[in-house]
Amino acid sequence: MLLFRGGDPGRPQAGTWWFTPGGGIDPGESTESAARRELKEETGLAVARIGPVVLRRHVEHEFEGVRYAQEEEFFAVRCSRFELSQAGWTATERRVVVEYRWWTQAELCQSQAMIYPSDLAAVLELLQGPGPGANPAVVGRGSPPSGSRDRKRSGGAGESWPGRRPARLV
Repeated sequence: MLLFRGGDPGRPQAGTWWFTPGGGIDPGESTESAARRELKEETGLAVARIGPVVLRRHVEHEFEGVRYAQEEEFFAVRCSRFELSQAGWTATERRVVVEYRWWTQAELCQSQAMIYPSDLAAVLELLQGPGPGANPAVVGRGSPPSGSRDRKRSGGAGESWPGRRPARLV
């Protein structure tokens, strides 16, 4: 599994954490199209199709002084390891991401690092079977960095990412 490690440049004291590729959905864009676009922009990998949603979560967090409340959908993309390209990275991604690496399932399960979503290793284990089921997992254990919340259902203060819902890749 490919993960990025980064943090909030506005709160360096919060440290860094690992997270999946992905990002916002542009107006009029489907979650599947956004996931394909984000995968290409953030990794250089172009795929014709994205599988079904395998996980949904609600997360509240702060980034560069702004509080966000987001509904996220995660998709699984199976591929061989490849050399990541940073050519499509935005200025924000270049400021935030400090490294990236491929993880094995065993490494994810044994890691003491902060990894989001917090149930990622368990979701990956479920995906090791014959394929994603019809119903995505909904996760909500753990706390994202610096007082943010990773929850099953929405509700709570904060704004959504300006004009964009996140589509992430597992």
